[in-house]
This record gives sequence, C-alpha cells and structure tokens, in this order.
Amino acid sequence: MRLSRSMSPSPAPSPLTALSPLDGRYAAALAPLRPLLSEFGLMHRRVQVEVEWLIALSEAGFAEFAPLPEAARAALRALVQHFDEADARAIKDIEKTTNHDVKAVEYWIKARVRASADGLPGLAPALEFIHFACTSEDINNTSHALMLAAAREQVLLPALDRVAGQLQALAHAHADVPMLSRTHGQTASPTTVGKEVANVLARLRLARRRIAAVQLPAKMNGAVGNYNAHLAAWPDFDWEAFARRVVEERLGLAFNPYTIQIEPHDGMAELFDAVARADTILIDWCRDVWGYISLGYFKQKTRAGEVGSSTMPHKVNPIDFENAEGNFGLANALLSHLAQKLPISRWQRDLTDSTVLRNMGVALGYALLGLTSLARGMDKLELNAAALAADLDAAWEVLAEPVQTVMRRHGLPDPYERLKDYTRGKAMTRESMHAFIDSLQELPPGERERLKALTPAGYTGLAAALARRV
Repeated sequence: MRLSRSMSPSPAPSPLTALSPLDGRYAAALAPLRPLLSEFGLMHRRVQVEVEWLIALSEAGFAEFAPLPEAARAALRALVQHFDEADARAIKDIEKTTNHDVKAVEYWIKARVRASADGLPGLAPALEFIHFACTSEDINNTSHALMLAAAREQVLLPALDRVAGQLQALAHAHADVPMLSRTHGQTASPTTVGKEVANVLARLRLARRRIAAVQLPAKMNGAVGNYNAHLAAWPDFDWEAFARRVVEERLGLAFNPYTIQIEPHDGMAELFDAVARADTILIDWCRDVWGYISLGYFKQKTRAGEVGSSTMPHKVNPIDFENAEGNFGLANALLSHLAQKLPISRWQRDLTDSTVLRNMGVALGYALLGLTSLARGMDKLELNAAALAADLDAAWEVLAEPVQTVMRRHGLPDPYERLKDYTRGKAMTRESMHAFIDSLQELPPGERERLKALTPAGYTGLAAALARRV
C-alpha cells in the first residue's frame, strides 16, 4: 500500500530536518554561538553560579558552614570547567522527574558532591548549602547575563569588528575615487566612494561602542527581592553586601539592589536595542551596496562552479548582501520583541519571560548570520572605476551648484533662479556649462576660469580627506 504524506515516517533529527535554519542550513555559521546561548550554555552557566554561590557562602564566616578546603573548591569549579554534553543530558534526565530545570541542576550538583565527598573532606557538610536561600531566578538572571556577556565579547563584537575593518579598508582604498551622489535617486553633488563607506563606518563604530558599554545587571536576593529567607537563617548578616560581592566580584556583573522575583531585564533590553541599532545601520549599507552593484559601480568576484541564476548564465547576483539584509531584519524583529517584552512582568513575577528568554540565541544568531553574510559579500567587491567615471561625465548639471554659489559670493542677481532655468530637466555637457560661465561677464575673469576648470569628478569637497580620517 502506498503511504500518504500524513503516514510517512518522521525522518531522524538532523540539519536537514531542523525547524530553524539556524540549526539547519546555517548551522556551521552559528557554531560559535551554540555553546554560549543554547540550553547547554544556560545549564553550564547555572552550574557556574550555583558553585560560586556555594563557595562564597563557605567563606562568609558562618559557624555552621566552615570554609571549604582548597581541594573541595577545585573539585566544585572542575564541574564548571569540564561541563560537557553528557553532564547536560544527565541534568535533562533529572528534569524529567522534577519538571523544573533549575532544581534539576541543584540535584545534579548534589549528586556529584555526594560522589566526591568521600575523597574530598569538607564537601559533605556543604550539601544543603547548595542553592541556599536562592530562588530559581537568582540562578537564571545571573546565568543569562553571563551568557550574553560571553556572546557579546567572544562572538558578536569580533564579528562587528571584522565588518568595521573591511569598511575601513574600503574607505581608505577608495578615498579619492569620485562618485556621483544620488539624492532622491537623482544626480547630486559628487562624493567619493571612500567617503560614502566612511559614513557607514562612523555610524557602526558608535553603535559598537554602545553595545560594548551596556552593563548587564544581576541580582541574588531571593524569592521577591527582599532577602526574606536569608534573614530568616542569619538575621544579623549583611546579605545585601554579600550578594553584591558575589555578583560583582565573582561573576563580573553589575549588581541590581531593587528587583521583584526577577531582575527586570532593563539591561538586556538596552543591549538588544543597541544590537538592533547596529543591524539597522548595516541594513542601510546592504541596500546601498546592492544599488551600487546594480549601477555597475562595484563588480563581484566570481567563484568557480557558482551559479547566479538557474536560467540566465550571465548573472552574478548580490546574494550575500540580500541574505544579510534579510537576516538583520529577522534579528531586529526578535530583538525588538525581546526588548519590549522582557522588562514587563505582572506583579512580583509571571512566567512570560521564561519562554521568550530561550530565544536570545535565535535573535543574536540571526544578527551573527547577517554579519557573516555581509563580510562574505564585502570580500567579493571590486571597484568598477570606468562605470563611476562614465556616470560623472554624463552629469555636468551637478556643477550648477558651485556656479550659482560663486555668483552669490560676487553679488550677481538671481543666481539660483538663472541656473535653475538653464539646467533643470535638461541634459548638460561640458560645452553647455562653459557657455553659461562665459556669459557671466560680471564675474572676475579669474573666477570664470576657475569655474571652467571644475569637472564633476573634481567637485568632491573634503570627501577624500574625511574618508582617510576614519
């Protein structure tokens, strides 16, 4: 009997059957983010936070919990340093019973401590101080902040820096190459290729600084942010100062003293907004490059065996810039939702942030994919100087601006209106522009000769110097 589509057996999970292209078609490009922002990455950071909280408690001076011996501390930190997929799977197995992901981590650490206690004196009394006075969000918010900090420093900023380096090289290499501007899609005062690239680079550098400057806050203050359980155990201990030391000194995060059960995620929102701003700048650049390729200003290096169209053999499509634009757009849609949703929680806690936070890697994954595609596309760019020169030579009307400006300087009547009547909507040539300049007998002869020496390619102002300066 022939199977219908609905009766076909499900294929085994693989990149070909992944629902998300980030784990399918584009899996290789996202490899740097996967250990940091996946569920594995979250588990890894949870273990780190639980271990550092436990060691800090042992050093707090409580009579009931003596400082852990150095060997015991090393064994605990080894759980973090050597955390692998087998450990993550073991935690998932525990979660099948607990139906609680953070409690599963606590139980896994306790099991490992029990297994090590006989050979490591000092660990056995530590058992019930694992996850002591913590709510799940004490572990989660710090873990998420650590995940984002690592993804920012190890992956996102280096990817941005690679693109910024390409932009700087392009700006410097073509600082002096004149190019016709187009405002409203119409011919406008010339610029240089390098200056137009420099504009993007300057914006991207500012966006990069803002991404790097975002502080990622965290809290370790219990069920509703008031240290209730902490004070029940040790009423005279300065728990707020202790929590601050753990967050700032041991975890390297910014301490937030005022929270509900969850850290309010304003720092996350600021980071996501900052990344989206960089993405938006690069969408603008992708569209401009696409247009310049269409005009013939840039050509693209070809690769042996690569196909541009299934039917038109001549085509070399700007697919890298199109892919980058699309992926930056997807990233920004998700980043926008994350930034708008995460800082909102009903009363002291609701769970809507939990499922949304699991998509941090998806949002930043699309951003990284956009950066990867853009970098690949920029590596293929080759300047077509002949096309740039031809466009400029066909646009003598752009010299109406300097001519009327010099006329203004020397007090000639109605300069703008006279140039508008002479040039607007008409094809201008060197000869027609020179004829107009020659008719300006009120101008000093030297000024007329200076204007006649101008060409569209030579009328670029400070563009080259600005391009070389970035």
